[in-house]
Amino acid sequence: MPKQIVIAEKNHVAAVFSEDQIQELVVATGNQQVGDIYLGTVENVIPGIDAAFVNIGDAERNGFMHVTDLGPLRLKRSSGAITELLAPQQTVLVQVMKEPTGNKGPRLTGKISLPGRYLVLMPYGRGVNLSRRIANENERSRLRALAILVKPAGMGLLVRTEAEGKNEKAIMEDLKFLQEQWEAIQQQANTTKPPSLLNRDDDFIQRVLRDIYTADVNRIVVDSNSALKRVKQQLMNWSSGRPPEGVLIDHHRDRQPILEYFRVNAAIREALKPRVDLPSGGYIIIEPTEALTVIDVNSGSFTRSATSRETVLWTNNEAAHEIARQLRLRNIGGVIVVDFIDMDVRRDQLELLETFTKALKADKARPQIAQLSELGLVELTRKRQGKNLYELFGQECPTCGGLGHLVRLPGEAEHRVVDENAAIATTTPPKLADKRAPEAESHGDAGSEEGGSDLDLLHHPSYQEQAGSGNNRRRRRRRLPESDSNGKPQTSFPYSNDVKLDAEEETETPVKNSPPEKVQISRIAKRETPEPEKITVEMTALEQEVYALMGISPLVRLDRDLKNSRSVILSIAEPGQSEEVQEKAAVAVLDAESEAERDATPEEQAESEEKAEVASDRPIVRRRRRRSSASN
Repeated sequence: MPKQIVIAEKNHVAAVFSEDQIQELVVATGNQQVGDIYLGTVENVIPGIDAAFVNIGDAERNGFMHVTDLGPLRLKRSSGAITELLAPQQTVLVQVMKEPTGNKGPRLTGKISLPGRYLVLMPYGRGVNLSRRIANENERSRLRALAILVKPAGMGLLVRTEAEGKNEKAIMEDLKFLQEQWEAIQQQANTTKPPSLLNRDDDFIQRVLRDIYTADVNRIVVDSNSALKRVKQQLMNWSSGRPPEGVLIDHHRDRQPILEYFRVNAAIREALKPRVDLPSGGYIIIEPTEALTVIDVNSGSFTRSATSRETVLWTNNEAAHEIARQLRLRNIGGVIVVDFIDMDVRRDQLELLETFTKALKADKARPQIAQLSELGLVELTRKRQGKNLYELFGQECPTCGGLGHLVRLPGEAEHRVVDENAAIATTTPPKLADKRAPEAESHGDAGSEEGGSDLDLLHHPSYQEQAGSGNNRRRRRRRLPESDSNGKPQTSFPYSNDVKLDAEEETETPVKNSPPEKVQISRIAKRETPEPEKITVEMTALEQEVYALMGISPLVRLDRDLKNSRSVILSIAEPGQSEEVQEKAAVAVLDAESEAERDATPEEQAESEEKAEVASDRPIVRRRRRRSSASN
């Protein structure tokens, strides 16, 4: 089956495509990667768990090494506890076999192995081993005889699957390269002070081609010119200096990034979701946990089969192929439990297990399948190889802490609004936050109980100024004290800056025997009332609701200061709304207020005036209403 490899060297991400689907991802991230060789120092030896913690240069976490992974350190003694084999502050040569996950540090081993294209050199190993995927007995015999002849003394060799059909010269060149690499590591270990990194596959392209490139690959796409040259050079080295046949090597030159163009990021985003849809209409749910990964299979909307038995068998077989792909794509390791749809016929169960086994053969992690359990569950294990997709590209939600849902306990309802307002306050612009406090105090928590109701915020009373702009709006004259504490009449008017009178109430002639302050009132009233200013503020529906609930005037959004905020016609408009529509909205607001005041009874007007005075923290002064001409 033809495959293609997409390599984004800048992002250290590579994807293997087959039948227009991503089958596998290679990601090189983190401080400790699988295969890294370190010169470390033993920090602690814990006999209770037969393990030791090794410092490899990470300030946060030490590496973990079990007694069964000591390798050459264990060979020094025939038997004994780990305390007899290792001691604190001892220098050890270790290799990372599992990357750190969560709060756990990397898993280390003393059994060093150096992978090559055709061979794997094990400096502390013994004998010769061959890959299980080499099925031809004649080829296995040839490779085994060759490996025994070229194996260095005191070391072990593993013949990889890619060595099948290759000539002896290419295999021996690969072995020579691995020996030189091991000698360089030993020299560096003798001259370096621990802890330090001795060897890592820094060349991402070389690592991808070594682990993924096979004879089935017919196209390789890279994201730079230098990567293109290195891919060609690497393939020529493996082909004895000849260009590879049947392989097209492309350089991605499109403006769109290579991961977006080939929809690699979209596939990663979908792989992080628990639900995976099947072509027939069924779906599977993948839920990773700390101990194991649980996979559930559901028939969904698939009802095309004639009988329920056919529906169940078809859905299970389809799910088996998709689960095998998802395990490689998400790099899920450890214990895996699959809950297929229940099947009563034993023949169908055996057919499903056979299909599942064939689908997992392409996996290099060598999953091991157990038989069906008594509850009808399929159990399998898969070797961990680096971090899974959730650890690489996922991040714990700061709100729910990884639970996936928010907890609302009894008695927390009253705190919910406070928390939401605090969250909104943190996102409020500085200019708005400075002007919000005094207005929020005057409005209080009005509307908090009705925060969930849909309001017509264009006509919300919070948006209308108390001294609004209509000739029909009536205003109060403040009653002033006629004398001070000593019984003398006052000659100053403390509220002169806030008093505004209607045109029908303004007069120049003072009343007989009127005190001096009333004469001053009439002089102030002589001034003409300024023409109201029309102002339109653009706000979305969500912003209108938030400002109304918090008691904030939309005028704070203006970039300029108003001479008199009480002589303003304010209208709210949606962003992008035309000026004609905004003007009509403002006129409608003004007409609605005027009509409401005309229809109100004297008692209702007095009551509204009193509420306005209380809200603005000013003394309540009732004024005597003037008699109309009809009553005279």
